[in-house]
Amino acid sequence: MEAADALAPRPRRSAGRRLADLLHRRPRLQVGGLLGLPLGWLVVGYLGSLAVLLFAAFWTVSALTGEVSQTFSIDNFQSLVEDPVYRTIAWRTVSVAALVTITDAVLAFPIAFYMAKIARPRVKAGLVVAILMPLWSFYLVKVYAWRTMLSTDGIVNWALSPLGLHGPGYGTAAVWLVMSYLWLPYMILPIFAGLERIPDSLLSASEDLGASPFTTFRRVIFPLAFPAVVAGSIFTFSLTLGDYITPTLVSNNQFVGNVVYSNITNNLPLASAFATVPIVVMIGYLLLARRLGAFEHL
Repeated sequence: MEAADALAPRPRRSAGRRLADLLHRRPRLQVGGLLGLPLGWLVVGYLGSLAVLLFAAFWTVSALTGEVSQTFSIDNFQSLVEDPVYRTIAWRTVSVAALVTITDAVLAFPIAFYMAKIARPRVKAGLVVAILMPLWSFYLVKVYAWRTMLSTDGIVNWALSPLGLHGPGYGTAAVWLVMSYLWLPYMILPIFAGLERIPDSLLSASEDLGASPFTTFRRVIFPLAFPAVVAGSIFTFSLTLGDYITPTLVSNNQFVGNVVYSNITNNLPLASAFATVPIVVMIGYLLLARRLGAFEHL
């Protein structure tokens, strides 16, 4: 009987079992298997397309045929630097992005502080849901709603007319207003998470030592929450730099995104060159934030 059992074929292990045996006690292989597909998609889908964009920025367009010539040239970058129109558009875009970021930070900090340190758990949960709700609606719906409100017969002018005032209409101010509304949740949530990590004992200790509320904010709260502010500003700043739908719908002024979008079909190299402006600006911003120590406690 024992001899028969010894000669009997062993049951075949499933593919999952063999894979588990292969990964057992091999942490590097486990990490590679877990991150291989996402990193592969990142390299091929994102970094690959970014590399094509950078290469295309050095191509040229034939003045006679309008076809793209894949020959190396820096004429597109020279045009961006020497033409005042492109410099004005780039400056306008960066300025609005910075203004949107500052506006959202000023608005988000008291809201996030109330949620993190003052509100009761049920109120805190309700506020989190209220902040997330605008993110559930479609982007174009929100922009078109603002376009309607900012129109000549919109609710903004209707509310301000008894005071002898009028709304900003369509223009750069409208872009700043709409984008500040759109990206505000992306600023509130990181600051809220950063403030929640600050122990209440630090605030109590500052108060016991005789510090005023402003001093506590300046010397305790803001330095500890600064990495969270930077994290939120990365969202608001970068999203504003690359947006072209909002400027198209609520403004007649040109922004970097509009110029890139309008030149994709007839002048791809110039569009690619101009698209590097937000990339360079964001790299510079991230390097500055790192130098200021914004990422040390993230």
